[in-house]
Amino acid sequence: MLGRLACCLYRRLHLGQQVELSVTLIDDEQMEQLHLEWMGLPDTTDVMSFPMDELRAGTAEEPVQAGVLGDVVISPEVAWRQAEAGGHAPEDELALLSVHGVLHLLGHDHAEDEERAEMFSLQKNLLEEFLGRPSPAPTEA
Repeated sequence: MLGRLACCLYRRLHLGQQVELSVTLIDDEQMEQLHLEWMGLPDTTDVMSFPMDELRAGTAEEPVQAGVLGDVVISPEVAWRQAEAGGHAPEDELALLSVHGVLHLLGHDHAEDEERAEMFSLQKNLLEEFLGRPSPAPTEA
């Protein structure tokens, strides 16, 4: 499923086949360590993104041909808990977190209200296109 999702994202965001992306699933203990080391925050989290070449989405006229997008790291344990709390399938939560992580790699953020509205709208559209139905609501942190 994550491979199909990546193909969909690459197509929609105009990223070429030579653009590298890593998606890693780790347990809560490992995620808690990363969260503390990189963000200075205790406890685990659902998804973290580590951009590499600071790529941005391409366009149909000028797709991104190559580069290293970066790493998306997801805790399936957190994803499962969030899916249960949100009343949707764990696979949908994994897809949501993957899209969220990739958008962060492409420079999107949600610290400010305007940024949040833009990022979450794009996230919703991308996820709904992939799922072929309404997307689950993101977990509010």
